[in-house]
Amino acid sequence: ISEMGIALWATFPWFFLSALCSVLSAGGRDERTFIVRVQSDLKPSAFASHERWYQSSLRNVKPAEQVAAEDEEGTGILHVYDTVFHGFSARMTPEEAEEMGKNPAVLKVIPDGVMRLHTTRSPEFLGLVPRSDRLLGLSRYGSDIVIGVLDSGIWPERRSFSDRGLGPVPAKWKGVCEEGKDFPKTSCNRKLVGARMFPTGYQAEKRGKINESEVLSPRDTMGHGTHTASTAAGRRVSRASLLGLAGGVASGMAPRSRIAVYKICWGASSCHRSDILAAFDRAVGDGVDVISISVGGGYALPFDTDPIAIGSFAATAAGVFVAASAGNDGPGSMTVDNVSPWITTVGAGTLDRNFPADVILGDGRVFPGESLYRGPGTAGNQSFPIVLAKNVAAAGKEFTAPLCMDGTLDPAKAAGKIVICERGGIDRIVKSEVVRKAGGAGAIIGNGNYQGGEEPIPDPYLLPTVSVGSGASLEIRFYAMTKPNGTARLVFRGTHVGAQPAPMVAAFSARGPVAGVPELFKPDLIAPGVSILAAWPDGLGPSGLSSDTRRTEFNIYSGTSMSCPHVSGIAALLKGAHPDWSPAAIRSAMMTTAYSTDRAGSPIADANSRKPATVLDFGSGHVNPERAVDPGLVYDISPEDYVQFLCDSNYTEKEIRVITGKGGACSGKKKGRPADLNYPAIAVQFDQGPKANGSLGAVELVRTVTNVAEGSSRYAVEVVPPKGTSVVVEPTELVFGGRKEKKGYRVRVEARCVNFTDGIYKYEWGSLTWRDGRHTVRSPVLVTWIQKCC
Repeated sequence: ISEMGIALWATFPWFFLSALCSVLSAGGRDERTFIVRVQSDLKPSAFASHERWYQSSLRNVKPAEQVAAEDEEGTGILHVYDTVFHGFSARMTPEEAEEMGKNPAVLKVIPDGVMRLHTTRSPEFLGLVPRSDRLLGLSRYGSDIVIGVLDSGIWPERRSFSDRGLGPVPAKWKGVCEEGKDFPKTSCNRKLVGARMFPTGYQAEKRGKINESEVLSPRDTMGHGTHTASTAAGRRVSRASLLGLAGGVASGMAPRSRIAVYKICWGASSCHRSDILAAFDRAVGDGVDVISISVGGGYALPFDTDPIAIGSFAATAAGVFVAASAGNDGPGSMTVDNVSPWITTVGAGTLDRNFPADVILGDGRVFPGESLYRGPGTAGNQSFPIVLAKNVAAAGKEFTAPLCMDGTLDPAKAAGKIVICERGGIDRIVKSEVVRKAGGAGAIIGNGNYQGGEEPIPDPYLLPTVSVGSGASLEIRFYAMTKPNGTARLVFRGTHVGAQPAPMVAAFSARGPVAGVPELFKPDLIAPGVSILAAWPDGLGPSGLSSDTRRTEFNIYSGTSMSCPHVSGIAALLKGAHPDWSPAAIRSAMMTTAYSTDRAGSPIADANSRKPATVLDFGSGHVNPERAVDPGLVYDISPEDYVQFLCDSNYTEKEIRVITGKGGACSGKKKGRPADLNYPAIAVQFDQGPKANGSLGAVELVRTVTNVAEGSSRYAVEVVPPKGTSVVVEPTELVFGGRKEKKGYRVRVEARCVNFTDGIYKYEWGSLTWRDGRHTVRSPVLVTWIQKCC
C-alpha cells in the first residue's frame, strides 16, 4: 500500500462534524469550510490580483462585524487556488455560501469534505476517526484543553504549532510566553499558549553556564520537546515525512488542544529535579489540564524523594491528569520508572509500519532489518567486504572495538568495508558514525538477547546502515568469522505499512513489577512508541549529530518518551468529551478498555523474544481511545485515597507531608494494605516459606465502580483466575439505575503453594471483567509469590 495513497471518505458525516466544530470555535456562528470554484477570467480590472478579488467577494456576503474580526485575526480566506483549480476556500455560514453562489463569477460552491491521506500512522492505528459521534468529535478535538509539556522546549515555527482556525485562548488560562534568546513573545499564539523555561537548577550546577548548543529560552535545540509536543497535540500537517519516509499527514492525538511548554531539560541528561518541581508548580498555577512528562531517573525512587511524584500529586489533587514515560530500560523486570499511583505510567508498543532494509550476504542469504538511511547507495547494487569490528580494531582497542566506540576502529583496516557493530555502550547512530569516520562503506548494528532482542530499531544514519535482530546478528557474525573473503550488500526498501504482528511490546519498554511494592501495578498500559514521526527543530539534523547537515521538518524517534504524549493527547480528548471526569477516571477508562491481543487476534507479543507478552510488560494492555470514551464503569480515586495508600505503604507522617503538603495524614485511620487502593487493576502478594504446604491463605479486597454511562444497566462478572489461585467476586452482578451511581464489590484471592523455578519471585496473572452487553470493563489480576528463606 502506498504511504501516500489517498482514501476518500464519505463526506456526509464529516460535513456535520465540521459544522459542530465550526459553531464551537466561531463564537456561535455556524461556520463551515467551503471551496469556491471561480471563473478566473471574469476578474474585474479594478482588482490588482485574484486574491484581492476573492477577499472582496467574501466580504460582500459577511456581516461587517465579522469582516472586522477576521481582518484583525488575519483569518478569512484559507487557501487561494491558481494552478489546477481557480478559486479559494473560506469559512462561511451555509447562508453566506448560498449567497456566494449567486455571484455570476462563481461556478460552484462545494462543502468541504474529508480526503484522508495515510497519516503518520498513530491516529489511524489507534482508530481515531474524525466523526461527530466519536472521540475526536465529542471532544471537539480537545480544543478547550491545555496540555503542559515538560521537556526540552519547542520550535514554535513548525506547522504543527500553527493556530490557524483556532478560536480564542481558553479564558481560564493564566500562563505567559516567557521571552528569551531567539524566542520573542510573538513565538506564542492561540495554539502555543504558553512557554516558560526553568534553567535555575541546571545553571547552578554549571555555575551559570549552559551547553554551547543550548539557548537560554524556551526554544528547543535538541528536538525531544518539539517531537513530544507535536505527538500530543500537533496540528494536521500535509506532506509530512522524514526525508521521504513515512510520508503522509502528520497529526497529534488532540490536534486542536492548546500547548504550554515548560523547558526543564538542557541536554539529554540535564533535567534537574529542582527545575522539574518548579515546572510542575507553574504548570498547575497556569491552569493546564494535562501534564505530559517524558523524563525519569532510570529507576523508581521513594515518592518523597521523587520530584515527579511530588509535583504530580499536587497536580492530580488540582484535577490535572499526569502521564509519564515508563522508561527505556527493558526488557528486564522491575525496570519501570515513574510508578506513583496517581501518575499514568506509559510503556511503548509498535505500530504496523516499519522501514525494512536487508542484509544480503555473499552466499545469497537475506536477513531482514530496519533503517532510515536515505543517502546514496540505497538500492544495494554493490557488494563490499564484510568484517567484524574487532577485526578492524585500532591498536590496543580490541576490547571496545566490537561496540564501535569512538576511536576504536583503524581506518586503514575499515575503509571500504561493511563493519558489524554490536549493540550497547553508545547510541546506535553514533556507532554508524564511527564506522563512517573510519572510511567504512556501511555498517550493520546487531542486537543482543538483552540489547534489543529481535526488535531492530531504525535510525536516520548518515552511512548505509542496517539494524538487525539478535538471531540475524549471530548468523551474520558467524558468516563474517568463517568467510575471510565474505561480502554483503545493504538494500533499503523505504516505508512499509501493514507489518505484522502489531502491536508488540517494544523491547526497550521498561517492565514491572514495581521494585519493593509488588502490590502496585505498573506500567498502566502501552501506546505507540516505536518509529513515531513528529515535528523536529530547524538547524538540527535528524541524527542529532553535529556532522549531520541534513534538515527536516519531521523526524522519527522511538522510546517511551514517544508513547507518553500519545496518552497525554488521548487524555486531553477524554477530558474534552467528559469535563467532569477526574484524572483517575480518565486513566481507568483507558486501562479497562485496553486490549491485549494484536490485529490478528493473537496475544500481544514481546518484540524482544517474539513470545507472548504479559501484564508485567504491557500492564492493562494497549490503549484504545475510541472505547475509552465510553467505558461504562470507572474506578475513581480521590486525593484522600492516595494518602491512605501512602499510610498503608508504611510512609511516615513526615514523608507523607513531603508528598502531599499536609500533616496528620494517618492519624485515626485503620491500617490496610496497598492493594486496597481503588485501582483499575488488582495486584496481590503472598509470602511462601520453605515449609509451606497447600493453601497460603486469602486476601480480600474491595473495589468501587462508578457508572458513567447514561441509563440503567446490569453487569455480570467474568473471572479468569491466575494459575495457582482461586478468585471469588461478590456480588456477581451489579445493577445501576443511572449515571454517577456507585456500586462496590468484594474480591477474594486465595493462593496455593507454587514451585519456584527462577529466582525468589513467581508471577501469574488473570483478569476480572464486568460486562453489560455493551461495555466490557476488564481489570488484570496479578499475583506475586515471594519465596521466604526462613
